[in-house]
Amino acid sequence: MHKDDQMTPNERMAGFFSGEEIDRLPAMPFTVSVAGKVAGMTHREKRSCAKNQAQGQIACYERFGNDGMTIEYGLHGVGTACGSITNDPEDGVPAIMDHFLKSLDELDKLDLEKIRKKNDPWLQLNYEATEICLDKWGHEVGVSISIPGPFTAASSLFPIEKMLRQTRKQPEKVHELLRFCTDAVKTVIKEFIPTGAGMFLCDPIASGTIIDRKNYREFVLPYTKELMDYTHELGTTMGYHICGDTTAITADMLESGCDILSVDNRVDLKTAKEIAGSKVPILGNVDPITIMMQGSPDQVDEAVKECLRKAWDSPKGYIVSTGCDIPINGPLENIDRFMEATRKFAKCPLDPENFK
Repeated sequence: MHKDDQMTPNERMAGFFSGEEIDRLPAMPFTVSVAGKVAGMTHREKRSCAKNQAQGQIACYERFGNDGMTIEYGLHGVGTACGSITNDPEDGVPAIMDHFLKSLDELDKLDLEKIRKKNDPWLQLNYEATEICLDKWGHEVGVSISIPGPFTAASSLFPIEKMLRQTRKQPEKVHELLRFCTDAVKTVIKEFIPTGAGMFLCDPIASGTIIDRKNYREFVLPYTKELMDYTHELGTTMGYHICGDTTAITADMLESGCDILSVDNRVDLKTAKEIAGSKVPILGNVDPITIMMQGSPDQVDEAVKECLRKAWDSPKGYIVSTGCDIPINGPLENIDRFMEATRKFAKCPLDPENFK
């Protein structure tokens, strides 16, 4: 437990969800890409083996005392399991360089068996990393698995610009691809269930800056709801994050049945609270670029206070977080300050005078 806290994250989260008294609001900055830096590794070193992948999250928890560790199966996991090729940057997040599918007429090449842990070294690595984290600190803090939404998983198999065109020209083929991706993500979820970790669904390609509400409701929501229902059937919970401005689809995202709604910094937190706050806890949304990477510690303070001013009284609860993943070159001192600010300004019982 962090020296400046009175509760462990597990105790705090249990109290948060049950409505019992807690010492402060939970704080969950997205420390996935930056985790290697915290542990003194490059990103390539971090992702090279289960021990390193776990050590990045362990180092974050031991330094910051954040209220959750995150293991990154990631946005490209389904694609790379099937045969898409990524680059291998030393200190950057890999990007897909060669998609497995060149045409939607090749969908018969997709094989769900490739997704299974026994056949996918990347899933094996992250499964082992999850076990390492839980063995080390699971008595104090929970672990969640970052997994792709079906639309983003599809973009790891087939280029997004082509897929968007095919939503108009061959919508039935896009649905067939999304059917496979939904089943693939179900497979990933089921493989991780024995660890006891929670799930966090990230679907950045479903962003309102890429597709409109009509396409979201047709090509994203039904499959996402199916995944949420499946996760609940397996006895665990799932948070939901879409990058960019999701204001127009916030109410639609709630139809998925998600357990926590994470909002990007491009969404006004007060608006998100008004739409979703009576349904689910809200998580967000300090700007990861302008504030966490480029800002000063004092600006981090002010950004945390601004989030509290907008969402502290959200009916189902508010979790202090960043709008998305903190970049690899973000100053670690700003994450320190983020946590310090939460401990200082979001002490419970909450008092708006603390974050005026």
